[in-house]
Amino acid sequence: MPRERLLTSAFLLCFAGTFVQGMAFNLYLHLPGYLKDLGADEVAIGFIWSLTAGAALLVRPWVGRAMDDWGRRPVILVGNALNVVTLSLYLTVSEIGPWVWLIRVVHGLAESMLFAGFFTYAADVVPASRRTQGLALFSVSGMLPIALGPLLGDAILARAGYSELFAASVVLAVASLLVALPLREAKPVVEPGEASRGFTAAAMQRNLLPLWFMGTVFATAIAGPFTFLKTYLAELDFGSMGLFFSAYSFAAIGVRVGLGWLPDRAGPKRVLLPSFVVLAVGLALIPTVSSDAGLAAAGVLCGLGHGMANPILNGLVVTRARPAELGAAMALYTAVFDAGALIGGPVLGGVARGLGYPPMFAVSAALVVCGLLVFALWDRGR
Repeated sequence: MPRERLLTSAFLLCFAGTFVQGMAFNLYLHLPGYLKDLGADEVAIGFIWSLTAGAALLVRPWVGRAMDDWGRRPVILVGNALNVVTLSLYLTVSEIGPWVWLIRVVHGLAESMLFAGFFTYAADVVPASRRTQGLALFSVSGMLPIALGPLLGDAILARAGYSELFAASVVLAVASLLVALPLREAKPVVEPGEASRGFTAAAMQRNLLPLWFMGTVFATAIAGPFTFLKTYLAELDFGSMGLFFSAYSFAAIGVRVGLGWLPDRAGPKRVLLPSFVVLAVGLALIPTVSSDAGLAAAGVLCGLGHGMANPILNGLVVTRARPAELGAAMALYTAVFDAGALIGGPVLGGVARGLGYPPMFAVSAALVVCGLLVFALWDRGR
């Protein structure tokens, strides 16, 4: 019996829309540098960075319910339109204060709709028999911009300034909106009597609770490099955002494309646990390196761990969620990453200011290890 197709037109359009939107979003990995230029310290940067995640987290219940009631496509289109407007407003930021806080909040609303909408749409169109492989392949659309976004930002800032960086993000946001327009609704058919019980029921479903926990730990830990690598490298005489995140992303892409089939065949949890161990080793390595090669090696290890762990967790959520509540479950899964950023930004920023950057990265690695031990005990037998 032939295997079901992964690369359908719906899959490819969703992939392209997510990629272009991700490029716009990942240009803002350079935002801490701009905030630093405006006079913000590490705690202020962590706070401002976390506002986007906090806003996204608050709106997730509505996003999940909207996807289940109205469909995925309306959420994606409204999110794209809001994103275009919001990214344009960064061009008006000239000081640290309420205006940039407001922009970060609205940015979070747009990202919440886009992240949850695109990834739920992908889960709808991927064949169940190849779910983890399909989601791993699709998630390349979100991982590749982590490599290319900082590189594009490096190139723009080497020749121009932050205004040009923000303008480029607006162009990319418009492109994502245009790519999303041809999408057709892909909401799954729900059997009679299987109506959605709502966001809270999906959140409290017993076999999903360990996944929410591990996803939050994962996101909190990676907030270290995603929020503070820019300012950490500014204190050193080597390395760049582009170098680390290129190594990170291409390692993640390589493992997803080359070994994306492995969790479906070997069992997802058998692959998930060692993936998190590799991620922890990569985080712990960051403050020990003193060369570009060492920084790239740390990026590779982080990318290998992240690259396999994320689609496995995502696939487990899709498998365990009720079809009528898939939108709510996927909104909640994406929300745990916002929760992690919301926690990790200020907390790890406080560690960095009080103890320095090396202890901060050590704390990130320890979080992964401790969280993994709790998850393994909590989810055993499933």
